[in-house]
Amino acid sequence: MKTEIPTLQPTSKEIPTLYDQDYYLWLKTTINQLRTRQFTAVDLDNLLEELEIMGRSEKRAIESLLIKLLEHLLKLQCWESERERNQGHWQGEIIEFRRQIKRYIQDSPSLKPYILDIFDECYQDARKQVSYRSQLPLDIFPIIPIGSLEQILDENWFPVVC
Repeated sequence: MKTEIPTLQPTSKEIPTLYDQDYYLWLKTTINQLRTRQFTAVDLDNLLEELEIMGRSEKRAIESLLIKLLEHLLKLQCWESERERNQGHWQGEIIEFRRQIKRYIQDSPSLKPYILDIFDECYQDARKQVSYRSQLPLDIFPIIPIGSLEQILDENWFPVVC
């Protein structure tokens, strides 16, 4: 009697997909499949994963911009020894970060409540960062945010100097 040795078939996760082999080609193919309404051919698992990644990426980008904006506002307000030399640069950065945040909100208005949710945490992160970079004690930078979110994002508002 002959015994057959079972052969292992690779699972769908083990077979390299176009997504794994050539991301850009996968992207072009998926776009084409969607445009031509070939919905059954779409690599739905990877498409959903990519869409989730895009959402997280948008949130991370706006969080990073908000922290940088707050850092520069804190520098402008409290870093006295560097203010004269760097004030113009800091103000220019503040204007640029506000512009970028405004664009994100224009493109995705649903991010505005998210900014409000992360505002206090971002402010504390900015305090720590600017304290570290300036080598000034953390307590020089106000614990309570130096302005409301509305003020922070207002292109005409700058903080009062410490």
